[in-house]
Amino acid sequence: MDEDAGSMERIFNCGAGAIVTKSIGLEPREGYPNPTVIELEHGILNAMGLPNPGIGEFGDELKKLKKSKIPIIGSIFGANSKEFVELAKKMQSYGADALELNMSCPHAKGYGLEIGSDTELVRKITSKVKEATEIPVFVKISPNLMNIADIAKSAEKGNADGIVAINTVKAMKIDLELKMPVLANKIGGYSGKAIKPIGVRCVYDIYKNVNIPVIGVGGITTGEDALEYIMAGASAIQIGSAIYYRNLDAFKKICDEIEIWMRDHGYKNISELVGVAHT
Repeated sequence: MDEDAGSMERIFNCGAGAIVTKSIGLEPREGYPNPTVIELEHGILNAMGLPNPGIGEFGDELKKLKKSKIPIIGSIFGANSKEFVELAKKMQSYGADALELNMSCPHAKGYGLEIGSDTELVRKITSKVKEATEIPVFVKISPNLMNIADIAKSAEKGNADGIVAINTVKAMKIDLELKMPVLANKIGGYSGKAIKPIGVRCVYDIYKNVNIPVIGVGGITTGEDALEYIMAGASAIQIGSAIYYRNLDAFKKICDEIEIWMRDHGYKNISELVGVAHT
């Protein structure tokens, strides 16, 4: 995820099929004070607080990309359906090819989980955004829920075009010497390799309960990781922390590893593998 036109173009040129922007709100937001990000044994813990320049200024970045062929998925967050609709309409007018409704941030008060854990709110917001826009709408949901399948079904009832699963896992780290949480916000979201089994399980559960595509995300750093998500039911995947672990070569390497596995196992089309773990 990124918010700078140059960075988005550079990532696309390294092999990404599309770019998901940083989550953008109506107004500029500084986020939480440092420390906001720490690396742990098997992943990354962060509590950024949804920092972003606001939709007005961000529009200038998207407009720079209009002449390119980069498919852009605009990620947005809001406190209610009115804010989501306003953001969605602006993202569409700036040239976004699709929308991702972030209803799953685990550490931003008033946003994220407070909305994404309510089935009726998820359905209502999704429906309102779909009515107000003409581009595909994906709903990003959280692993920090007991009723993740119900939330996915609510998004489907709101006419979502797809489900994105998962966001980060709610977590924290204690400094033994200081005897206090390391993050300024105390609680953050854990991402990276350690959450892949959680993400695969969530995609598996969601795939069984909805009839719309699922986009898998969480801890994908190798082609085998990606294939696990696909076999669980993902029609596409998002890559984030792999950029941290494997740099911008991650996209090409993961695609190459998928192709090698498919060739070795006699598959010609990736669609043949979507959801095969359910048979």
